[in-house]
Amino acid sequence: MTFFSTARRWACWLGLASITALPALANTAGQVQQFTLENGMQILVLEDHSIPNANMYLFWKVGSRNEAPGITGISHFFEHMMFNGSKKYGPKMFDQVMEAAGGANNAYTTENLTVYTNWFPNTALETIFDLEADRIADLDIDPDMVASETGVVISERSTGLENSNYRTLSEALKGVAFQAHPYSWSVIGHESDIQSWDIKDLEQYHKTYYAPNNAVVVIAGAVTLAEVKRLAEQYFAPIPAQPAPRAVKTVEPEQTGERRVFVTKASATSANIMLGYHVPATSDADYYALELLSTILSSGNSSRLHQALVEQQLATNVFTNVPLSFDPNLFYIYAVARPGVAASTLEQALLQALSALAQNGVTANELEKAKNIQLMNFYREMQTINGKADNIGTYQLYFGDYRKLYQTAELFNQVSAADIQRVAARYLTRANRTVGILAANEETDQ
Repeated sequence: MTFFSTARRWACWLGLASITALPALANTAGQVQQFTLENGMQILVLEDHSIPNANMYLFWKVGSRNEAPGITGISHFFEHMMFNGSKKYGPKMFDQVMEAAGGANNAYTTENLTVYTNWFPNTALETIFDLEADRIADLDIDPDMVASETGVVISERSTGLENSNYRTLSEALKGVAFQAHPYSWSVIGHESDIQSWDIKDLEQYHKTYYAPNNAVVVIAGAVTLAEVKRLAEQYFAPIPAQPAPRAVKTVEPEQTGERRVFVTKASATSANIMLGYHVPATSDADYYALELLSTILSSGNSSRLHQALVEQQLATNVFTNVPLSFDPNLFYIYAVARPGVAASTLEQALLQALSALAQNGVTANELEKAKNIQLMNFYREMQTINGKADNIGTYQLYFGDYRKLYQTAELFNQVSAADIQRVAARYLTRANRTVGILAANEETDQ
């Protein structure tokens, strides 16, 4: 109750106040303590005794960008395998033991990272260390379990493509927008690769990428640095380091002309359009302007694209996304046409809205509202130990230093209307875009 009341107060207050008057964070960069084990594992600790709980986030520096043709999807596959048995805790025991201790967990895989999250009462801290150390050091890559989970992943892939027009279109668009970089395939991978796992490939992948020197661990909550150090030395330090994984050296060549892809899907009830524009990695100085541009375009009913497409009865939904990314990636724009609206009509309206913003810029009110939305979401996340742990690790990896987390308000505040217009004019160009259209039949391919 308190959390949502606070969030609502901020929402109302932020709608009126200048971004320069935002509230201070509940903790500071100086309260985050870090150490590195001899095996190279980085551990960051934030003591927060507001509730008797804690979080452990394990950020593994491995995602689909670390794969190659023949083993696409293997990073996501290990997200499944890591819950299916190891030396001390057998199949399905990871969840059972954690739940018995009052904890819960989750995991996700992206193009850049695989992340495991544990939430638990502080009394279960040693149990969590024991569980994690077991599956890091001694994961059981059993052929029968591999076969079982392979079937699960293939089903997940086919069901996702069947049920989601977005996934179908994004997979097709990525394959055209990227001609060299491994971002060209989806995180879940190609079906033929998923069906062809080699046990030796799996064992080597786990040994290489689940080595302690390839991880950043963040623990936030009702713990002490001394306690975390003791348990880390006991459970994580004995796991040997491995040679550093090979670097991803491929650089996507500059795109010099519009690319297009058309996908038919019998179940589609109206046309779907996706635009992908190449933009820099998250660590680039333009990140903050691009995030605000995305907010101006699609956050809320007064946003540019909602007004131009949804309010004009051309689309039922529109949103934008700039994924966190180690390497240059795409600025995504996605719109679903109203039934009866041709893909070409929706596309032209969408491009006109983007062109108007690039040519004429944004208003001071639009920019301030976008900043307030970004910072409201940020401060809301940073009110929980989960949000703190997640953001500390995210900034450590994507921005190169967790301390930049505590400069977020300042960095957003520095973005000007001229910066928004500049990045729109620089990146949202015809030569830099890939257009994807999904429809039920070829009549809309105009």
